[in-house]
Formats: sequence, structure tokens, C-alpha cells
Amino acid sequence: MNNMIRALSENGGVVFCGVDSTNIVSQMEAYQHPSAVVTAGLGRLLTAASLIGIMMKNTEDSVTLRVEGDGPAGLLLAVGDGLGNVKGYAANPIVEIPPRADGHLNVGATVGKGMLSVIRDLGLKEPYVGQVPLVSGEIAEDIASYYAISEQIPTVCALGVLVNPDLTVSCAGGFLLQLLPGASEEEISTLEKNIAAMPSMTTLLSQGKTPEDIMNLAMAGFNPNILDTYHVEYKCTCSEERVRRMLRSLGQKELIKLRDEDPIAEVKCQFCDKVYHVDLNELVEE
Repeated sequence: MNNMIRALSENGGVVFCGVDSTNIVSQMEAYQHPSAVVTAGLGRLLTAASLIGIMMKNTEDSVTLRVEGDGPAGLLLAVGDGLGNVKGYAANPIVEIPPRADGHLNVGATVGKGMLSVIRDLGLKEPYVGQVPLVSGEIAEDIASYYAISEQIPTVCALGVLVNPDLTVSCAGGFLLQLLPGASEEEISTLEKNIAAMPSMTTLLSQGKTPEDIMNLAMAGFNPNILDTYHVEYKCTCSEERVRRMLRSLGQKELIKLRDEDPIAEVKCQFCDKVYHVDLNELVEE
């Protein structure tokens, strides 16, 4: 079932991309079993990577979002491909921290102060890297700030993850709404009113609202047309061959040293927790 849409206002001045990422964040939680606040933070980042990935020009392109704060979660990383599929991990998946005054999970304090890096691999020699200071560590505001500062594109970003008491994911999703050059003051004002009147992302998803329903709220008065719908998911691309390639890249000297310590190397994928066992004698003799 398709869980992402991309739409354009009738006059072509406003772009909307929305996703129900419940399946993505649930899969990440099942693989990595983080604490609730890390599920919320990493879930938001995965949702953002999926939205940014699908908006890239080529399906072979990829985007990596790195949130490096001084909070207890450490590095949060999400990788999205040009089809909107994502994978990610948190350096410290178990963080217990008091909730905010309003009772919500305190993602901002979990992330802390630091930098957001957006690394776009467009198949060129060098990837394009944009960096901005974290505004709040709550992820959505940080993504909007990146677009405003690095790409000069006025952007509204909303992201939400609702975690159940048993730490499974109740719902997750988000949207990016961008103004293209030439938007009038009146259009900007209408959009601001629409966004201000909307409930939170998790409230909308809990009410059973779809990305199309959310689009109609955000773009009321703009007669949006849906351009494409997609099915996006959590997708790890690890394989034994990739693991062997990574080990080979250490060089013969390091491989022999590792082999002498233990002839069977155990390598665990950070994205999906799969464990690989590689015979280092084979690699040394290749």
C-alpha cells in the first residue's frame, strides 16, 4: 500500500510531500529496540530522510542526515535513497530522560546542542554537504532551518512519532511543504494560517488521517494536485559481500592481526542488527 504522496498547488507555487512512516519506524524499533525518546528522535529523522530522498532528482541519488548533538543520544544517522527507502541508527539507543513540562518525550534534550549535516550523494566525485547548527534538536525545526539557510527555500517541516507504553510504535509520519520562487505575500499568509490551525502530526495520524488528508489541511485554498504516490519502507542494504569488502579495506596487515586474535570475525550491522561471521583465513589468502 502506498504511504507517501507528492503534490503541487494548482498555480505551481507550493510543493507538498507527505508520508505515513509508521511501518518504517516500527521496523527500526523491532531491529534496534531503542528507548522511547530515541525511537521518537530517530523516527523523526528517518521520516525526514524519506521525504528528502523522494524529492531528489534521480532514484540512484542518496541523502544522509547526521544529527550530532552533545546530548546523551550521541549521533543520530539516517540514510535515504532516491526511492524514499531509509535506514538509520542511534549511537546510544537507550536514553532515559524526564519528559518535557507538557508531558511529551524530550527529544531536544536527548539530542542536545550541535550540528545537522545533510550529505547528498548525487553520483558526482564529491557529495554535496550542507551543515547548520541545531535550532532545537527536535528535528523538524532543524530540517526547516537547513532549507532556509543552506538552500534558501522557505520550508515547513512537521514530523511526529507516537510511542506506545510497551515501546512499540503507535504511529509516525511527517510532511515537507515548500514555497517555490514567486509565491505572493497573500499565499504565504494563507499557508501560515493553515499550518497554525493544524493539530500536531501525531494527533492527525492517531485520528486516522492519511497523507492526502494532511495535504488538504495544509494546502487548503491551493487546489493541490497529487503528482505521485509511493510505497516507502525501512530497507537495510547490508550483505556478506559488503562486510567482506569492508574487512578487505582494512588492509592485509590489519587483517592478519585480527585473524591472529580470532580467525572468525563477528560483524554486526548497525542498521538492522544482523550478525555476519567471516572466516579471516579466507580473506587473508585471497
